[in-house]
Amino acid sequence: MNGNARELAASFDLEKLTPEFYENPYPTYRALRENEPVKRMPNGSYFLTRYDDLVAAYKATRAFSSDKRKEFAPKYGSSLLYEHHTTSLVFNDPPIHTRVRRLIMGALSPRAIAEMEPALVALVDRLLDAIAAKGSFELIGDFASAIPVEVIGNLLDVPHEEREPLRDWSLAILGALEPVIGPEASARGNKAVAGFLAYLETLVARRRAKPGNPERDVLTRLIQGEPNGERLSEKELLHNCIFLLNAGHETTTNLIGNGLVALLKHPTQKQRLIQNPDLIKTAVEEMLRYESSNQLGNRMTTERVELGGVMMDAGTPITLCIGAANRDPAQFPDPETFDIARTPNRHLAFATGAHQCAGMALARLEAAIAISRFLARFPNYALNGEPVRGGRVRFRGFLSVPCVTEA
Repeated sequence: MNGNARELAASFDLEKLTPEFYENPYPTYRALRENEPVKRMPNGSYFLTRYDDLVAAYKATRAFSSDKRKEFAPKYGSSLLYEHHTTSLVFNDPPIHTRVRRLIMGALSPRAIAEMEPALVALVDRLLDAIAAKGSFELIGDFASAIPVEVIGNLLDVPHEEREPLRDWSLAILGALEPVIGPEASARGNKAVAGFLAYLETLVARRRAKPGNPERDVLTRLIQGEPNGERLSEKELLHNCIFLLNAGHETTTNLIGNGLVALLKHPTQKQRLIQNPDLIKTAVEEMLRYESSNQLGNRMTTERVELGGVMMDAGTPITLCIGAANRDPAQFPDPETFDIARTPNRHLAFATGAHQCAGMALARLEAAIAISRFLARFPNYALNGEPVRGGRVRFRGFLSVPCVTEA
């Protein structure tokens, strides 16, 4: 076993992943954590799998930069994907990151999120009604993916009849963030950015002519800027609207889908949650830890720095493996066990430090309402075929999960 683990760690290359890894990366992550926790990749980057090392990198924002211009230039060239991913909030350092985040957080206040709850409950119940009428359903398409698209659509006040392309655009743009992409994925991503930008230009023009309530409408708030006159450039505005939809869409879809599948695979925990619905908050945290929607983060060293006992030169790319850190036994007792009452649970699914996810309170609310109401309505739901994984390493989720409401 130890010999196999050492061999698994020694042969790991993020740019040459196997189908077995995509299906279940956790044995590889464990092997890396135990044998080569600061793993040098053939391309000269480092892959980190220990919880404490990730936290150190997240918090040392000057030494570990989120600015992706240098890293993404050879991958995307002078394309729209490059323009998008180097303008987005998540891939920038202060002061740009601070300015954009402050504007977004102003529209995601605790009061604003609390006021979303009635509409969110109504949306979930409508989806559950439609599922009940069919009996057999597809968990992702009929439920998990429909929720965040509507929520983010509401935040940006996108008319309902204009929301259809949003999911496909999001999947194409985020798919281009995989460690290795081919010409087709690159072309799809660039086409999606172009379509999204063209749509947003018309939406922004309409909103400038007829502003919404900046306390509720994120787009209006981003357009109007701060009371002191600080505003985003047009490019920053458009690309961060794309980022908002993408960040709030696939990760929340994966959280709901991964969570409900995890409960199916752990029937004792499923029954426990059905009998104790007040455990939903800790259950959502465990779903975030156990099957993190976002498995990888990236940084670039800005100076010569030591991390995990390894010296790294300035300009070294770093991959932060959230999926591995969230199963680190040094932080989580019995980490391979799915325990819906686990506490404390200081997982890194939303990162930590300055780049902690701006929408995490909204994601938690969406998941808690979706999963709790789904279980109350369909306590005996079951698989009706093999789930199909999304085939990605960065964003872990399912493409489809065929189900029935009654086993």
